[in-house]
Amino acid sequence: MKIKAIIEMASDGSFSIYHDSEGLDFLVTGTGKTLDEAKNDFLTGFSEIRAYRMSQGINTEDVEWVWCYDTASFIREYAYAFTLAGLSRITGVNQGILSHYANGTSRPSDKTRQKIQDGIRKFADTLSKVDFC
Repeated sequence: MKIKAIIEMASDGSFSIYHDSEGLDFLVTGTGKTLDEAKNDFLTGFSEIRAYRMSQGINTEDVEWVWCYDTASFIREYAYAFTLAGLSRITGVNQGILSHYANGTSRPSDKTRQKIQDGIRKFADTLSKVDFC
């Protein structure tokens, strides 16, 4: 079963993860100073809840998590690969505005979030077709 795990960055720069309400009848959350810490906390919590439920005779399917980032958490997590200037060129969104999103001082509109996502996917598609000779 695939379930969306939503990753958000807090104002202090830490990360939190929770899941879409569809598919599970219990809640799992995770937090951490880094995204890796938050994912570990989240996945450990799910494993522990699942093990407990199974021990109680409650069949609980394993889950394939689909990681869904808010804009700030994506920009922070992939800062090692994308400068804000580069991300601006890829997405067509002003570098200063991207900085506000990365710092959590503002959030993109749905239209801008889609523009960022489309730009990143187009760039990833272009990269996936690169061949070295």
